Amino acid sequence: MTIETDIRTPLKEALEDAGIIASVYPAMPDAFIAPLVAIIPDAPYLESRLINSAVTKVKVNFIIAVAVNYQNNAAALDNLEQLVISILGAMPSGYEVGNVNQPTPLDIQTGKYLVADLLVSTYYNETPN
Repeated sequence: MTIETDIRTPLKEALEDAGIIASVYPAMPDAFIAPLVAIIPDAPYLESRLINSAVTKVKVNFIIAVAVNYQNNAAALDNLEQLVISILGAMPSGYEVGNVNQPTPLDIQTGKYLVADLLVSTYYNETPN
């Protein structure tokens, strides 16, 4: 059991199963086509608590980064808002959903995008062998 298999991949699958109209990744891909949803580490990423030297409980903080094509400001903002709202509606139980950061234009080699970050946390328990 790992954070990848227990947290990021199930969240990715939940978003895909909910019919989110975007490419959904459990990490930031090297290259992408918008619309994009990527689950990436936040800071602090892992907040650990050792309980009775037997169980390590870790709060996992990450960002759900969203990006849409940015060709017209009003249309891009509407597309970004719709994508964020659909993500909020698809969040599985056990995840704490925080704020959405201010949308920001981003130019990279593959194009121009409007991006925003949704702050999300959950817990991971690991018991020693």
